[in-house]
Order: sequence, then structure tokens, then C-alpha cells
Amino acid sequence: MEEVADTKARKGGARLCSLCDQRRAALKRPKTLEQICRECFYKVFEEEIHQVIVDNQLFKPVERVAIGASGGKDSTVLAYVLSELNRRHNYGLDLFLLSVDEGITGYRDDSLETVKRNEIQYGLPLKIVSYKDLYGWTMDEIVKMIGLKNNCTFCGVFVALDRGAALLKVDKVATGHNAGIYSPNAYRGFAREFIKDLERIRPRAILDIIKSGENFKISTNTKMPEQRTCERCGYISSQKWCKACVLLEGLNRGLPKLGIGQSRGLDNDGRKEVKHSNGTKNIESKQCGTLDF
Repeated sequence: MEEVADTKARKGGARLCSLCDQRRAALKRPKTLEQICRECFYKVFEEEIHQVIVDNQLFKPVERVAIGASGGKDSTVLAYVLSELNRRHNYGLDLFLLSVDEGITGYRDDSLETVKRNEIQYGLPLKIVSYKDLYGWTMDEIVKMIGLKNNCTFCGVFVALDRGAALLKVDKVATGHNAGIYSPNAYRGFAREFIKDLERIRPRAILDIIKSGENFKISTNTKMPEQRTCERCGYISSQKWCKACVLLEGLNRGLPKLGIGQSRGLDNDGRKEVKHSNGTKNIESKQCGTLDF
């Protein structure tokens, strides 16, 4: 009997799907170690997402939800799944795609074409917020001024997805980041290599690491930064001015390193050099994050 069962499982020299027992297994799920076919994977994947949404009450009817869309595989899958589940289970959500155009020639302009195709494929409205509209600068223009050494600081601080969502008055933002992105990138050097090796041995290890991080509790004796709002743009900040406004001031005054470190430049009257540290003085130029839809 065992020999017959094994022959059935390996029909045609390949193992059959452990769920439907009809089609050839196409993959082995790291989460359950089941070998399943492509069709069954789609089904269980979508059903598991639905259960997470329902069990955790992630959405409420008529909520306005922005789907962060970069044109990559993760955000494209998210756009499809949310639009499909919203239709299938009648969530009643107002979904739309939200993309950021940093102004990087040959990179973002190409990926935005994919997002525009997603707009047509899934019937979801598309909103694009650009660095140029929000800050008056593109990343290409910033690189010309600051060079390649510190340009990542600007790209990291000028996070436009949350600012765009706030300006568009959305209730929720959904992003397609996966566990493989979050866990390794929280570490550097040896620790990162160790986690990647661990993932190869036990794929679920990344999920366990993230879960343990979610269970961290802050000591009652720990003094946390006070959440305030930026006096210039009104956005969330732990300081008098948000980092984006500090960096933007440096760019507009021809002091691109203002806020990155210490730099020297002319004072407001243009008469002498003054030393600026972290850009906390004389901020008078156009505030960041001004965009109207």
C-alpha cells in the first residue's frame, strides 16, 4: 500500500499538490512546508490575507485607503490582492494607488509606467506626488548640488508617501513590504549575514524575529521623545523644525550640507560667514510638503 501511495504522490515523476492532490506541486511553502500547486497557492495566499484583515479589523467600510505603488512586484501584488478582496468580500473601501516620483531619470520614470498600467488593470485611481511638487527639488537636482556621498540622506528624509497620504486625507496606507525586507535591513554587517544564513536553514526565522520585535516593551523609566509638529510645515516632528524642512532650507540657501553636519555660509544679510549646526536658525524659505489636490 505504501508503494502505491508513493507512486500516486509522484505521478509522472513529480509530487502532487498536498492540498488538491490533482496538480503537480510547484513550490514548497516556507511557512507550512507544504508542497502545493500554483492554483492552490493563489487560493490560500488570498484567503490568509483576508483572515488577517478580518481577525485584526484592519479596515472599516468607506475608509479611504492609499496603496503605496512603486511599480515593483511587492506593491503590484498588494494592489491586485486588495482590489480583489475588496470586491470579493465587499469591504466597501475607497482604494487608490499612491506613487512617489523622486525625480530620478531612468529609474522612477520607468517604474511609474508600470504603475500606470496597474491603474488600468485593476481599475484603481492613481495619484502621483513628486519631490518637485512637495519640496521644489528633484533628486537629480539635489545630487548635482550635494554629490553622491550624502544624497541618500535627502532621499531617506524626504519620505513623500506619508506626506502625500496626509495631504490626500487618507485613513490608511497599505504598503507591500515583506518580511525579507524588514528583518535583514534592520541589521548590518555580520548580524545581517547571520540572519540571511538562518533564513536559508529555517525560512520562518525572519517572521519570528519580526514577531519578537513587535513584542518589545519600553521601560517605564525610559524617556521618549515628545511628539510635536514642525513650526514650518505642520508635520510630525520631535524638534522645533522637522528634518525635511532643515534640509530643504540648506538647499534653498545654497548650503546643501545644512542639517547633515556643520557647514559655513552667509548670514541673512549676506555680509559674513556664520556657522550652522543642524539647521535650527533663520528658516524663512518655502515650507516643505505643500501640495494641493
